[in-house]
Amino acid sequence: MFKAFKDPSVLWTTLFASGILMITMGTRQSMGLYVGPINTSTGLGIASISLALALGQFVWGVIQPVAGALADRQGPRVVLLSGVMLLALGYALTPWLSTAWGLMFTLGVVSATGSGAASFSVLIGASASRIPAQSRGSASGVINAGGSMGQFVFPPILQRLIEILGWMGAMWSMALMTLLSLPLILRLTHGHTPFSPASAGADSLSQAVKSSFKNPSYLLLHLGFFTCGFHIAFLVTHLPTEVNLCGLPASVASWSLAIIGLANMVGSIVAGNCVSRYRSKYILALMYASRAALIVLYLLAPKTALTFYLFAAGLGLTWLATVPPTAGIVAKLFGVRYLGTLFGLTLLSHQIGGFFGAYLGGLVILREGDYQWMWYADIVLAVLAALVNLPIQEAPIEEPKVQVI
Repeated sequence: MFKAFKDPSVLWTTLFASGILMITMGTRQSMGLYVGPINTSTGLGIASISLALALGQFVWGVIQPVAGALADRQGPRVVLLSGVMLLALGYALTPWLSTAWGLMFTLGVVSATGSGAASFSVLIGASASRIPAQSRGSASGVINAGGSMGQFVFPPILQRLIEILGWMGAMWSMALMTLLSLPLILRLTHGHTPFSPASAGADSLSQAVKSSFKNPSYLLLHLGFFTCGFHIAFLVTHLPTEVNLCGLPASVASWSLAIIGLANMVGSIVAGNCVSRYRSKYILALMYASRAALIVLYLLAPKTALTFYLFAAGLGLTWLATVPPTAGIVAKLFGVRYLGTLFGLTLLSHQIGGFFGAYLGGLVILREGDYQWMWYADIVLAVLAALVNLPIQEAPIEEPKVQVI
């Protein structure tokens, strides 16, 4: 793994992209902490707040291929800078527009658009074009770990700010925190010459997209990633409420989210390293199958703080570690010229799943009083995701050639 970062330009490109993702994903993945305080303050109801966050999941996905296409054509700097400014604006406006429609606009549209524009598709696409092929797997793992680091860092800080400043003060503080990514974007996009020529890949963006959707392996990848989005959005939105239903303090939820982020740092780096050694489809199948097993164990276990922490650690190992192998398969199938767009489309499928995970969780808790049926759905979808990845037509890993002297 460390050989991938011997070139200083590769190392710094990876670290800058990782730092940006730490901030944009760290704040976004902490939004579940606000559901209870906003509901208490406004009386909107969990279902209405869940709908706003579910819309945000969907919009975050819709913007991925759009932002990726813009970055593929115009370069990533303007896209990333605009995204961060929109993300900060959405957070800043939320306390002023705390009606159901207001939350759908600020959290569901504005901040979600900004977060999506400064997220995986643009960052991984921009980095891949500046990093040699043999280093991309390890680099994508470290970049992805940046988002996990954000999930480890931000929830305890934001939970404490909510307790001290109230949810409005914490939201404004979060808006200011997102601006810390601006200098990192300027450094990432300054003075780099891509390793891959701009002419590489498909003749046109539209041709690349059309050909990709004729590829059965690409469609199967979308189906598996849909499930990943369902899991993640359900948990980041509703885990604090699940903790509350079990009679445990809010700190258990914030630390559980943080543990997920910490564990996923390990999982992302390991997954990135495995991409260069094993077929990515097998990595993905194993990850999804492990989620089904973990949820079964969680349902059988006593609902204590320790159970939540162990559950979080187990899930965290695969949380967003699905990104490096998924991006790796897309790059193998179609090259890196339009990776931002084509990987962005898989993220759209991920976030369609995210919409259903966040919104259906709100409906189920409103109707049933608990999340039992959502956990069952999680198990079934995880098993199906493991199975649909196996038929993907992925070239075997080539063993490095040994020179005989």
